[in-house]
Amino acid sequence: MIYQKIFLVLSKNKIMCNLNIFLKKAFILLILIMGHASCESSFVDVPEDDKLLDGPIDGLSSSESVQFLKGDQAVNEVFNRGSGLGTTFVSNSCISCHAGDGKGHPFTSLVRFGQIDETGNKFLNMGGPQLQNRALPGFMPEVIPSGATFSTFMPPAITGLGLLQYVSDADLIAMTDPQDADGDGISGNVNWITIPNYSLASPNVISKEGKYIGRYGKKASAFDLLHQTVNAYNQDMGITSVFNPIDHYTNLEIDPEVSTPKVNDVVFYLKTLKPPIQRNQNDPVVIRGKDIFKQISCTSCHKSELKTSYSPINSLSNKTFAPYTDLLLHDMGAGLDDGYTEGSAKTSEWRTPPLWGIGLSENSQGGNLFLMHDGRAQTIEQAIVMHGGEGQKSKNAFEKLSKEDKQALLKFIKSL
Repeated sequence: MIYQKIFLVLSKNKIMCNLNIFLKKAFILLILIMGHASCESSFVDVPEDDKLLDGPIDGLSSSESVQFLKGDQAVNEVFNRGSGLGTTFVSNSCISCHAGDGKGHPFTSLVRFGQIDETGNKFLNMGGPQLQNRALPGFMPEVIPSGATFSTFMPPAITGLGLLQYVSDADLIAMTDPQDADGDGISGNVNWITIPNYSLASPNVISKEGKYIGRYGKKASAFDLLHQTVNAYNQDMGITSVFNPIDHYTNLEIDPEVSTPKVNDVVFYLKTLKPPIQRNQNDPVVIRGKDIFKQISCTSCHKSELKTSYSPINSLSNKTFAPYTDLLLHDMGAGLDDGYTEGSAKTSEWRTPPLWGIGLSENSQGGNLFLMHDGRAQTIEQAIVMHGGEGQKSKNAFEKLSKEDKQALLKFIKSL
């Protein structure tokens, strides 16, 4: 109870220490043992909320705050052979790929393989769709099968995901323009995917020929945060659950290695992580950069405003927010065509990544930036000039900007 009260006080006062998760937990234990001090009195420099990605969204109830803490603990659990770590795996914990809840590093990248069109993945019986490139002692890690196309995916930041889940399907479809009817060169499509039985579609969800709209992942191939979390346990760490009891190494059904309450706690944590907070919003150069961002049509895909529909979590219900994404697939041209896809997406189509939090990305990427789906861009400017296809028009407009206008635009993006 004391532990929970301390967490609630810290959350209420919006004091988040800039420590890794293990030091934060050790610090809280120290408070309990010594019976004095607080984060505020123990450290001189306490980072502001807009300098951190982690932390709960405002307005959680006491019981919701407790569940948030449980989820926080679960995403930092380190697995081993005895606790269910797969024979082959990518990582042994969630947080190793999402340090500080931010973007991953090339060392923690994922490799997806085996599908070239809408007909599905032909390599599921050979380890697809994800390569498990590490193995327990005595076993061999997977290798990409001969003939399989593949793509490298950087782990994304995981903040603000709950708001994205509750944007209605109707709003997503309304933003699509598959035939480019308005002639702006921007199409935009949703990814129609087959969803697992455990992801129950609500009455307001729209289906098409038995398929549903994906919104998470580089190709928008995950339906909701439960789908995403179950996949991460199974494909990233080789851990089974009641939702997916199939061991990917043996292809046999085994007892769940992670409990259902723990999975639900992780899903709740992901839903209720606060959205990144823009910095320097009143800086005249940032304001100018925001105007330029709109003028060169970046907002055609990186939408500056979305709204949630009803959510059973009050803090997520009927909210307007600024993620700078439309959650749609866009053809990014031959330069970003990896020959691999998922669901109904084409190999050159990628879901618009949210830009919020991009200015803090280097904090979780070793002091450097690794942008685009595979981390190939090491600066924001490099990422912009790699845009082709539907992004070509904005790229060309960016390259024609004056030096001052480019700097203003980049300063605005870094403020997100």
